[in-house]
Amino acid sequence: MTSLWLSDRVEQPWAATDLDADPQRADIVVVGAGITGLMTAVLFARAGKDVLVLEARTVGACATGNTTGKVSLLQGSHLSKILSKHGRSVTRAYVDGNREGQSWLLNYCASQGVAVQREDAYTYAQSSDGVSSVRAELNACHAAGLPATWEDDADVPFPYQGGVRLAGQAQFDPMSLLDALVVELLGHGGRLVEHARVRRVSSHGKRLRVHVNNAAHEDVEFEAEQLVLATGIPILDRGGYFARVKPSRSYCFAFEVPGNITRPMMISTDSPTRSVRYAPVADGERLILGGAGHTVGREKSPSVALEELSAWARTHYPGANQTHFWSAQDYTPIDDLPYVGPILPGSESIYVATGFNKWGMTNGAAAALALSSRVLGGRMDWSSAFASWSPHEIFGLRTAMKSNLEVGFTLTRGWITPSTRLGRRNPNEDEGGVVSGPPWRLEARCRVDGAEHRVSPVCPHLGGIVNWNDADKAWECPLHGSRFAPDGTLLEGPATQDLTAERRQR
Repeated sequence: MTSLWLSDRVEQPWAATDLDADPQRADIVVVGAGITGLMTAVLFARAGKDVLVLEARTVGACATGNTTGKVSLLQGSHLSKILSKHGRSVTRAYVDGNREGQSWLLNYCASQGVAVQREDAYTYAQSSDGVSSVRAELNACHAAGLPATWEDDADVPFPYQGGVRLAGQAQFDPMSLLDALVVELLGHGGRLVEHARVRRVSSHGKRLRVHVNNAAHEDVEFEAEQLVLATGIPILDRGGYFARVKPSRSYCFAFEVPGNITRPMMISTDSPTRSVRYAPVADGERLILGGAGHTVGREKSPSVALEELSAWARTHYPGANQTHFWSAQDYTPIDDLPYVGPILPGSESIYVATGFNKWGMTNGAAAALALSSRVLGGRMDWSSAFASWSPHEIFGLRTAMKSNLEVGFTLTRGWITPSTRLGRRNPNEDEGGVVSGPPWRLEARCRVDGAEHRVSPVCPHLGGIVNWNDADKAWECPLHGSRFAPDGTLLEGPATQDLTAERRQR
């Protein structure tokens, strides 16, 4: 299960730094080597800062390398949600930030020779039920100053009941961008360490101590003046961001398709979501189809929706042959605006960037511009729409209360249900995973590719009981979205530790 961008890339044009190499200090440590982390690091390095990037896995391994690669200011039905909660001025500020992020990215790609395809973007209705939400998005685009138009027809082979078109948007291979950013970072004297998971952060006078495990789980400690958490969701619980965003998982297929592939970038407002674009490859083009999204850890069988999504492609693109399948995780903020800035009010030592709501290509770039401006002393007039602490968030309190009641219910249910089953009932005989046993002796068992694994199902973040994702073949915590490999190895946070194997001794 590897994305088109990660599986088809040639050898990377850079070499990472060894974790144990001196000096074990930096002006700024950036955690996370996706678009937000690497672009932020480059902007700091350009200003002469000593920058160290720490990546728990590999460059682009999480959201950026598993995105659809759309660089668009038309973002499904997102603008109408912001407008309804926050009004015209905040919506304009949000769009201005995304526009500046998009402009920076496209200019950078042009200067670095990164291939970009300029295409129109559509938000469309698949049926009459979705028309009203698309009309609302058109109104929001106009309120935000975007020259969007209504199109009764889009010349596509699938159901289309009208949509909003925004001309001149962009798409690309995001890993080509990340490679270029790493090359520039290293050229400015910055450092990048892969397979270095940050476990915790402590204070030492005016400096921070960043505690890291290398690939061999050996502890290494770095000192820094400032820290940027560009990890999808902050891995530190300060500020309670795990309770201010909702984690969701979505999926993508790449298909080889005989004949023509739809040129515009399409995304539907009505369910089930359909996201469509094409991608150039060495031997032609691929159809990229996304959808089947769900709250992490709470879908009984994601593979069912994936089968339906794949069938949709074969119906509307006859002869479609699947070449790749992958998934990604993103976080929806309670007030529909990203959180970018100090992790706590008044703090200027630790910064966060999260809540991009599946539009990380432009939001991530905007976040990097906002963070570097704040630290280096610049000014971004639109940055108030991205503030990590803002009076705007009062509009999300009801959503937050509902979401965290759901979390509490899910936590209780996970512990008191004697046997929670997702996937095959008996993983000793078939592929799948199951959590079973009484509350004082719960055990997670799975069988993948003939190998059996037994681990504790207790998420080390806040004690949720993980569930099995039969599409990704991974354990997922339904509380705040931490994910683990079949053997319990941590894939992504907010947890910072693996699932334990202590239950094997019982």
